[in-house]
Amino acid sequence: MTYGSGDAASPRLAQALAAGPVVLDGGLSNQLESAGHDLGDELWSARLLAERPEAVTEAHLAYVEAGADVVITASYQATFEGLARRGSRRAEAAALIASSVGLARRAVGRARAKGVTRPLWVAASAGPYGAMLADGSEYRGRYGLTVDELERFHRPRLEVLAAARPDVLALETVPDTDEARALLRAVRGLGVPAWLSYTADGPRTRAGQPLQEAFALAADADEVIAVGVNCCAPGDVEAAVATAARVTGKPVVAYPNSGEVWDARSRSWTGRPTLTPAQVDRWRTRGARLIGGCCRVGPATIKEIARVLAAE
Repeated sequence: MTYGSGDAASPRLAQALAAGPVVLDGGLSNQLESAGHDLGDELWSARLLAERPEAVTEAHLAYVEAGADVVITASYQATFEGLARRGSRRAEAAALIASSVGLARRAVGRARAKGVTRPLWVAASAGPYGAMLADGSEYRGRYGLTVDELERFHRPRLEVLAAARPDVLALETVPDTDEARALLRAVRGLGVPAWLSYTADGPRTRAGQPLQEAFALAADADEVIAVGVNCCAPGDVEAAVATAARVTGKPVVAYPNSGEVWDARSRSWTGRPTLTPAQVDRWRTRGARLIGGCCRVGPATIKEIARVLAAE
Protein backbone atom coordinates (compact mmCIF):
# COMPACT_ATOMS: atom_id res chain seq x y z
CA MET A 1 0.00 0.00 0.00
CA THR A 2 1.29 3.46 -0.91
CA TYR A 3 0.73 6.08 1.75
CA GLY A 4 0.21 9.82 1.53
CA SER A 5 3.21 12.03 0.85
CA GLY A 6 3.03 13.34 4.39
CA ASP A 7 5.42 15.60 6.20
CA ALA A 8 9.06 14.74 5.54
CA ALA A 9 9.79 14.84 9.27
CA SER A 10 7.08 12.30 10.09
CA PRO A 11 6.97 8.52 9.96
CA ARG A 12 3.87 6.79 8.71
CA LEU A 13 1.02 7.31 11.10
CA ALA A 14 0.47 3.58 11.54
CA GLN A 15 4.05 3.21 12.74
CA ALA A 16 3.63 6.08 15.17
CA LEU A 17 0.50 4.52 16.67
CA ALA A 18 2.46 1.38 17.48
CA ALA A 19 4.89 3.50 19.49
CA GLY A 20 2.39 5.45 21.60
CA PRO A 21 -0.56 7.86 21.62
CA VAL A 22 -0.94 10.61 19.03
CA VAL A 23 -2.83 13.85 19.68
CA LEU A 24 -5.65 14.87 17.34
CA ASP A 25 -6.87 18.42 16.96
CA GLY A 26 -10.22 19.77 18.19
CA GLY A 27 -13.30 21.24 16.56
CA LEU A 28 -12.34 23.16 13.45
CA SER A 29 -15.70 24.93 13.28
CA ASN A 30 -15.56 26.35 16.79
CA GLN A 31 -12.03 27.59 16.22
CA LEU A 32 -13.16 29.36 13.06
CA GLU A 33 -16.19 30.79 14.82
CA SER A 34 -14.04 32.03 17.69
CA ALA A 35 -12.02 33.93 15.08
CA GLY A 36 -15.20 35.67 13.97
CA HIS A 37 -16.25 33.64 10.94
CA ASP A 38 -19.93 32.93 10.29
CA LEU A 39 -20.51 29.24 9.52
CA GLY A 40 -24.28 29.40 9.51
CA ASP A 41 -25.00 27.83 6.15
CA GLU A 42 -25.23 24.37 4.61
CA LEU A 43 -21.52 24.12 3.78
CA TRP A 44 -20.45 24.94 7.34
CA SER A 45 -16.64 25.28 7.57
CA ALA A 46 -16.24 24.03 3.97
CA ARG A 47 -17.56 27.39 2.73
CA LEU A 48 -14.30 28.99 3.82
CA LEU A 49 -12.30 26.75 1.46
CA ALA A 50 -13.41 29.16 -1.25
CA GLU A 51 -14.06 32.35 0.67
CA ARG A 52 -11.39 32.47 3.37
CA PRO A 53 -8.79 29.71 2.86
CA GLU A 54 -6.24 31.57 4.97
CA ALA A 55 -8.60 31.34 7.94
CA VAL A 56 -8.66 27.55 7.61
CA THR A 57 -4.87 27.39 7.68
CA GLU A 58 -4.75 29.64 10.74
CA ALA A 59 -7.26 27.43 12.55
CA HIS A 60 -5.17 24.34 11.82
CA LEU A 61 -2.04 26.12 13.00
CA ALA A 62 -3.69 27.07 16.30
CA TYR A 63 -4.20 23.39 17.05
CA VAL A 64 -0.67 22.39 16.09
CA GLU A 65 0.68 25.12 18.35
CA ALA A 66 -1.55 23.75 21.13
CA GLY A 67 0.05 20.31 20.76
CA ALA A 68 -1.98 18.48 18.10
CA ASP A 69 0.02 16.01 16.03
CA VAL A 70 -2.79 15.45 13.49
CA VAL A 71 -4.89 18.14 11.83
CA ILE A 72 -8.20 17.15 10.24
CA THR A 73 -9.11 18.97 7.04
CA ALA A 74 -12.10 21.23 6.42
CA SER A 75 -13.65 18.73 4.00
CA TYR A 76 -16.22 17.13 6.34
CA GLN A 77 -19.08 18.88 4.58
CA ALA A 78 -17.34 19.47 1.26
CA THR A 79 -19.12 17.25 -1.27
CA PHE A 80 -19.76 17.49 -4.98
CA GLU A 81 -23.49 17.67 -4.31
CA GLY A 82 -23.28 20.32 -1.60
CA LEU A 83 -20.88 22.49 -3.58
CA ALA A 84 -23.06 22.15 -6.70
CA ARG A 85 -25.96 23.69 -4.78
CA ARG A 86 -23.71 26.71 -4.27
CA GLY A 87 -22.97 26.94 -7.98
CA SER A 88 -19.66 25.06 -8.23
CA ARG A 89 -19.12 23.00 -11.35
CA ARG A 90 -17.59 19.56 -10.87
CA ALA A 91 -14.00 20.56 -11.65
CA GLU A 92 -14.21 23.55 -9.32
CA ALA A 93 -15.72 21.40 -6.57
CA ALA A 94 -12.94 18.83 -6.94
CA ALA A 95 -10.34 21.57 -6.66
CA LEU A 96 -11.95 22.96 -3.51
CA ILE A 97 -12.15 19.52 -1.90
CA ALA A 98 -8.50 18.84 -2.71
CA SER A 99 -7.48 22.27 -1.45
CA SER A 100 -8.50 21.26 2.07
CA VAL A 101 -5.47 18.98 2.21
CA GLY A 102 -3.19 21.69 0.86
CA LEU A 103 -4.37 24.19 3.46
CA ALA A 104 -3.63 21.70 6.24
CA ARG A 105 -0.19 21.04 4.74
CA ARG A 106 0.41 24.79 4.70
CA ALA A 107 -0.29 24.90 8.43
CA VAL A 108 2.23 22.10 8.97
CA GLY A 109 4.79 24.05 6.99
CA ARG A 110 4.22 27.17 9.05
CA ALA A 111 4.55 25.16 12.23
CA ARG A 112 7.89 23.85 11.00
CA ALA A 113 9.00 27.41 10.23
CA LYS A 114 8.11 28.34 13.82
CA GLY A 115 10.32 25.58 15.18
CA VAL A 116 7.88 22.67 15.70
CA THR A 117 9.95 19.53 15.14
CA ARG A 118 7.69 16.68 16.32
CA PRO A 119 5.99 14.47 13.72
CA LEU A 120 2.85 15.96 12.20
CA TRP A 121 0.18 14.42 9.97
CA VAL A 122 -2.81 15.50 7.88
CA ALA A 123 -6.10 13.60 8.04
CA ALA A 124 -8.55 14.22 5.20
CA SER A 125 -12.07 14.35 6.62
CA ALA A 126 -14.91 12.52 4.89
CA GLY A 127 -18.16 13.11 6.71
CA PRO A 128 -21.28 10.96 6.30
CA TYR A 129 -24.02 11.35 3.72
CA GLY A 130 -26.12 13.17 6.30
CA ALA A 131 -23.56 15.95 6.53
CA MET A 132 -24.28 16.81 2.89
CA LEU A 133 -28.00 16.97 3.67
CA ALA A 134 -27.23 19.52 6.42
CA ASP A 135 -30.34 18.56 8.36
CA GLY A 136 -28.82 16.71 11.30
CA SER A 137 -29.43 13.28 9.80
CA GLU A 138 -25.82 12.24 10.39
CA TYR A 139 -26.97 11.77 13.97
CA ARG A 140 -29.72 9.39 12.88
CA GLY A 141 -28.43 7.51 9.84
CA ARG A 142 -30.73 5.23 7.88
CA TYR A 143 -31.22 7.60 4.97
CA GLY A 144 -33.24 5.17 2.86
CA LEU A 145 -30.27 4.46 0.58
CA THR A 146 -28.66 1.12 -0.14
CA VAL A 147 -25.03 0.35 0.65
CA ASP A 148 -24.29 0.49 -3.09
CA GLU A 149 -25.86 3.94 -3.37
CA LEU A 150 -23.88 5.21 -0.40
CA GLU A 151 -20.67 3.82 -1.87
CA ARG A 152 -21.35 5.66 -5.14
CA PHE A 153 -21.85 8.87 -3.16
CA HIS A 154 -18.63 8.55 -1.16
CA ARG A 155 -16.17 7.14 -3.69
CA PRO A 156 -15.66 10.22 -5.95
CA ARG A 157 -14.90 12.55 -3.05
CA LEU A 158 -12.58 9.99 -1.45
CA GLU A 159 -10.74 9.64 -4.77
CA VAL A 160 -10.16 13.41 -4.87
CA LEU A 161 -9.00 13.50 -1.26
CA ALA A 162 -6.68 10.52 -1.75
CA ALA A 163 -5.15 12.11 -4.85
CA ALA A 164 -4.28 15.15 -2.72
CA ARG A 165 -2.07 12.77 -0.71
CA PRO A 166 -3.05 13.16 2.94
CA ASP A 167 -1.49 10.84 5.47
CA VAL A 168 -4.82 9.25 6.36
CA LEU A 169 -8.49 9.48 5.47
CA ALA A 170 -10.77 10.24 8.43
CA LEU A 171 -14.06 8.42 7.81
CA GLU A 172 -15.79 10.17 10.66
CA THR A 173 -19.11 10.71 12.42
CA VAL A 174 -20.52 7.56 10.82
CA PRO A 175 -24.03 6.94 12.23
CA ASP A 176 -24.74 3.37 11.17
CA THR A 177 -23.33 0.13 9.82
CA ASP A 178 -24.75 0.52 6.31
CA GLU A 179 -22.71 3.66 5.81
CA ALA A 180 -19.67 2.02 7.37
CA ARG A 181 -19.93 -0.85 4.88
CA ALA A 182 -20.16 1.65 2.03
CA LEU A 183 -17.14 3.61 3.23
CA LEU A 184 -15.06 0.49 3.74
CA ARG A 185 -15.78 -0.48 0.15
CA ALA A 186 -15.11 3.04 -1.11
CA VAL A 187 -11.59 3.28 0.35
CA ARG A 188 -10.36 0.06 -1.22
CA GLY A 189 -7.52 0.58 -3.63
CA LEU A 190 -7.08 4.30 -2.97
CA GLY A 191 -3.56 3.85 -1.61
CA VAL A 192 -4.17 5.89 1.54
CA PRO A 193 -4.91 4.38 4.98
CA ALA A 194 -8.04 5.34 6.86
CA TRP A 195 -9.60 5.43 10.27
CA LEU A 196 -13.29 4.62 10.78
CA SER A 197 -15.05 6.54 13.53
CA TYR A 198 -18.69 6.16 14.55
CA THR A 199 -20.83 8.71 16.34
CA ALA A 200 -22.28 6.75 19.24
CA ASP A 201 -25.06 6.92 21.78
CA GLY A 202 -23.98 4.80 24.72
CA PRO A 203 -23.08 1.26 23.55
CA ARG A 204 -24.75 1.69 20.14
CA THR A 205 -24.38 3.63 16.93
CA ARG A 206 -26.75 6.56 16.47
CA ALA A 207 -28.90 4.27 14.33
CA GLY A 208 -29.09 1.76 17.16
CA GLN A 209 -26.72 -1.05 16.17
CA PRO A 210 -24.44 -2.51 18.87
CA LEU A 211 -20.97 -0.99 18.63
CA GLN A 212 -19.47 -4.45 18.90
CA GLU A 213 -21.05 -5.36 15.55
CA ALA A 214 -20.20 -1.98 14.04
CA PHE A 215 -16.51 -2.17 14.94
CA ALA A 216 -16.26 -5.75 13.71
CA LEU A 217 -16.88 -4.60 10.14
CA ALA A 218 -13.41 -3.02 10.08
CA ALA A 219 -11.51 -5.79 11.85
CA ASP A 220 -10.20 -7.36 8.65
CA ALA A 221 -10.01 -4.20 6.52
CA ASP A 222 -6.34 -3.73 5.64
CA GLU A 223 -6.90 -0.07 4.73
CA VAL A 224 -8.16 0.76 8.23
CA ILE A 225 -5.42 1.56 10.73
CA ALA A 226 -7.71 2.68 13.60
CA VAL A 227 -11.35 2.33 14.65
CA GLY A 228 -13.31 4.25 17.25
CA VAL A 229 -15.78 7.03 18.03
CA ASN A 230 -16.12 10.77 17.64
CA CYS A 231 -18.77 13.49 18.04
CA CYS A 232 -20.28 11.76 21.06
CA ALA A 233 -20.48 12.45 24.78
CA PRO A 234 -17.19 12.06 26.68
CA GLY A 235 -18.88 9.65 29.07
CA ASP A 236 -19.58 7.22 26.23
CA VAL A 237 -15.95 6.96 25.10
CA GLU A 238 -14.28 4.65 27.62
CA ALA A 239 -16.56 1.67 27.05
CA ALA A 240 -16.49 2.22 23.28
CA VAL A 241 -12.69 2.29 23.26
CA ALA A 242 -12.51 -0.97 25.18
CA THR A 243 -14.97 -2.60 22.80
CA ALA A 244 -13.17 -1.39 19.67
CA ALA A 245 -9.81 -2.59 20.93
CA ARG A 246 -11.18 -6.01 21.90
CA VAL A 247 -13.19 -6.57 18.72
CA THR A 248 -10.69 -5.33 16.13
CA GLY A 249 -7.24 -5.57 17.72
CA LYS A 250 -6.49 -2.23 16.04
CA PRO A 251 -5.45 1.08 17.61
CA VAL A 252 -8.48 3.07 18.70
CA VAL A 253 -9.40 6.64 17.77
CA ALA A 254 -11.38 8.75 20.24
CA TYR A 255 -12.39 12.38 19.86
CA PRO A 256 -15.67 13.26 21.56
CA ASN A 257 -17.48 16.55 21.91
CA SER A 258 -16.91 18.75 24.95
CA GLY A 259 -19.94 17.35 26.74
CA GLU A 260 -22.15 20.34 26.03
CA VAL A 261 -25.45 19.60 24.27
CA TRP A 262 -26.68 21.11 21.01
CA ASP A 263 -30.22 22.48 21.18
CA ALA A 264 -31.55 22.31 17.63
CA ARG A 265 -34.56 24.53 18.39
CA SER A 266 -32.55 27.43 19.74
CA ARG A 267 -29.49 26.60 17.61
CA SER A 268 -27.21 26.94 20.61
CA TRP A 269 -25.10 24.85 22.96
CA THR A 270 -26.31 24.22 26.49
CA GLY A 271 -24.80 22.71 29.62
CA ARG A 272 -21.18 22.59 30.70
CA PRO A 273 -18.11 20.82 29.32
CA THR A 274 -17.52 17.42 30.91
CA LEU A 275 -14.35 16.32 29.13
CA THR A 276 -11.57 15.90 31.75
CA PRO A 277 -7.88 14.88 31.75
CA ALA A 278 -8.70 11.86 33.92
CA GLN A 279 -10.99 10.53 31.18
CA VAL A 280 -8.25 10.90 28.59
CA ASP A 281 -5.84 8.87 30.69
CA ARG A 282 -8.41 6.07 31.03
CA TRP A 283 -9.02 6.05 27.28
CA ARG A 284 -5.31 5.57 26.70
CA THR A 285 -5.24 2.72 29.19
CA ARG A 286 -8.15 1.06 27.37
CA GLY A 287 -6.40 1.19 24.00
CA ALA A 288 -6.96 4.64 22.52
CA ARG A 289 -3.99 5.80 20.44
CA LEU A 290 -5.48 8.73 18.49
CA ILE A 291 -7.04 11.10 21.01
CA GLY A 292 -8.45 14.59 20.61
CA GLY A 293 -11.74 16.45 20.49
CA CYS A 294 -14.66 17.25 18.23
CA CYS A 295 -17.41 19.89 18.63
CA ARG A 296 -16.72 22.61 21.22
CA VAL A 297 -13.24 21.29 22.00
CA GLY A 298 -10.75 24.10 21.39
CA PRO A 299 -6.98 24.57 21.50
CA ALA A 300 -6.89 25.02 25.29
CA THR A 301 -8.39 21.56 25.80
CA ILE A 302 -6.11 20.01 23.16
CA LYS A 303 -3.15 21.49 24.99
CA GLU A 304 -4.31 19.76 28.17
CA ILE A 305 -4.85 16.46 26.34
CA ALA A 306 -1.34 16.70 24.90
CA ARG A 307 0.04 17.29 28.39
CA VAL A 308 -1.74 14.21 29.76
CA LEU A 309 -0.63 11.98 26.90
CA ALA A 310 2.98 13.15 27.20
CA ALA A 311 3.05 12.03 30.86
CA GLU A 312 3.95 8.37 30.42
